[in-house]
Amino acid sequence: MKPATSSHSSISTAGDGRREAVILTAARLFRHNGYERTTVRELADAVGLQSGSLFHYFRTKEDILVAVMANGIQSVIDEGQEIMARHEQPAKRLERLFRLHMASLISGVGGDAMHAMIYEWRSLSPQGRAQVQELSTAYEKLWHRAIDDAVTCGLVQGDAAIIRKHVLGGMNFTVRWYQPGGRLSADEVIEQMLRAALPGLAQHLGI
Repeated sequence: MKPATSSHSSISTAGDGRREAVILTAARLFRHNGYERTTVRELADAVGLQSGSLFHYFRTKEDILVAVMANGIQSVIDEGQEIMARHEQPAKRLERLFRLHMASLISGVGGDAMHAMIYEWRSLSPQGRAQVQELSTAYEKLWHRAIDDAVTCGLVQGDAAIIRKHVLGGMNFTVRWYQPGGRLSADEVIEQMLRAALPGLAQHLGI
């Protein structure tokens, strides 16, 4: 006979998987249809649930929107922390962070999350905004460290805070204009963005 903990673990894993499916599906629907125009029924149908069953995983529709934004930020926090731990050289850290952020926007969960943050921020309550801002601040701390070190080493020149805002702002804006299947491939877009945003780093790396 299996121990009770195994059964509970299976149930928890299944629930976590369904919750993740709701978040990812909601992110896609909010991006294509808008948060206000996406109904709970449409979202439930898209993930194969009854409308009321969504509230087994989330208390309100706003909680789903917060989860969409938070999921995108948390994914780059987790990978960003791994990059900082794995690489000691400031140039490699900054390059990897840049590529991670761009890849997340173009082909990961970050694109839908950032689209929601740009277009649906007004739909959040003060409490919801505070939750998302807390994660955003944690992520920006990784960039503080990476850019401060790059400035100290002479890889980039200027005020570190301004550089960080310029670089992150430019990358995040790609959700407004990037379309797959365009003149440049995703990898080429990332290369060109890196050269434009951080020319000193790109030159140092021979890009």
